Formats: sequence, C-alpha cells, structure tokens
Amino acid sequence: MTASRALRLGRISYLNVLPIYHPLEAGWIKHDFDIVSGPPARLNELIRADELDLSACSSIEYARNPDQYYLLPDLAIGSKGPVKSVLLLSRIPPEDLDGLSLLVTAETHTSAALLRIVLERVYHVRPKFKAAPGSVRQSLAQGADDPAVLAIGDEALAMRQDQRFPYQLDLGEVWRDWTGLPFVFGVWVARRAAAEADPEGVARGARLLREAKRTGVAAIEEVVGLASFAKPKLGRAEIRRYFGHLSYDLGEPEQTGLSRFFDCLAEHGIIGKAPALSIL
Repeated sequence: MTASRALRLGRISYLNVLPIYHPLEAGWIKHDFDIVSGPPARLNELIRADELDLSACSSIEYARNPDQYYLLPDLAIGSKGPVKSVLLLSRIPPEDLDGLSLLVTAETHTSAALLRIVLERVYHVRPKFKAAPGSVRQSLAQGADDPAVLAIGDEALAMRQDQRFPYQLDLGEVWRDWTGLPFVFGVWVARRAAAEADPEGVARGARLLREAKRTGVAAIEEVVGLASFAKPKLGRAEIRRYFGHLSYDLGEPEQTGLSRFFDCLAEHGIIGKAPALSIL
C-alpha cells in the first residue's frame, strides 16, 4: 500500500454506528476514506482478506486473529447495561431451552458467542445453534418455528415487540448483571500490514474516526433525527433511548470487559488463547 492511496474503511450497515459515520458522510469532517458498508460478519471477512485497511469489526474477529490487527484507541460499540439491539427472543423461558434449536442470524459472530456463554454459565442450558440462511425475519416468514432466535442490530430493534416471543434477554444487560462490566460488541481495527506500510496515514485515519465520534455524539439530536427518518416505525423517542444505551468508548472499564470476554471465549474453547489488547 502507498501513502497516496485512500484508506479503505469498513462501515457496519446498522444504526448503531451512525454517530461515528454521519459526520464523515455528511462532510462535516473532511476525509479521503473509501467507505465500504456491510454487516459485521462481512466486514470481518473483508479486512481479514486485506480488502479493508481500517474497519469496525466484531470483537471476536480481533480475538481470533490478534496478530493481524491493532485496536484503534477510544473507539468501540458497547453498552454498560441494556443494549436493546442484541436480543434473545424466546417462545419459552430461557432456562427451558436446553437441547432445543436456537436460530441465529449469520450476520453476527460476537453476539452468538456471547449468547452461548451466558446461556451455559448463567442459565445452565445448551441449545442447538442453527444458522439462518438470511435474516431471522426472513427465516420466520418462510416458516421457521424454532423455540428461540438471536436477533441483532436493526432487526432486533424491529422485533422487540414481536408477540410470538414473550421472553426476551438483552445480552448487554445479562452480561452487566453477571460480570459488573461493560460489554464491547464491536471494535475498530487497523490491519497491521496497513499500519506498517503507511503509519502516518493509518494514524491520521484513527484520529479522524475519533474526531468523528466526538462530533457525532455532540450532535446526537441531529443523528437521532436522521435515524428516525430512515426507520420511521421505531420513532424518535425510541431511537434516542437506543443511542443513550450505547457506548463508543474503549477506556479502562471497556478494556477490562473485553478482556473478560476473551477469557470466557478461551474457557469455552471458542478460541485457543485469550489475546492481549494491542492498541495502536
């Protein structure tokens, strides 16, 4: 990579990153990023394949390939309690799900791993995870009748009032109640190869993203208005509450929560070893 080429930046295609990306996309902050949008699992694939230089990605992607990435400082998608957009929706009490099928969207890896951990450690059940070929709502529309589903992102926000699923677990809330720590669902990373090839450009890109975060959070009412226009069924008040539950920081509490999650992943055999947090 040469210093003259625009950095390829991955953008999660959910409302939750709007406060960070809207200042860039609206021209409030000048940049030369080449922005690529997609669900978390797709961005994981792209940056792993060297098709992105910087990206938001699943926390578990960093845990699985820490030698490929640096974490960008003070940037994350997390919660210090309920997150509202990562939900187990169940037709029966969660403690009765042992051995039963649980439909999981293919768009997430971190949330599925977190769900497995909390169900085993907190509820002492082991459902059979089944991947949905598309979205959860598409599978349900095509006749899926699994006892429970995992919904994330905008789909989870839309399904919170679904009467078919009277039992709901907000995974951010369950994690906080169990550990007392924030949960970090997503991080921003730089490929180590990109940082080595263009250290000044990558450092500048990281600074622009932090500036975008500060700008977007300061202008959250405008971001809420934009989001409510894009998702009119949710309503402005609901979207404001949603953003109020999110944290975009990667400070000491969030780093502690992230390391605790990585320890759990290793204990459950999902990764071989919990990695250290290498921050750019």
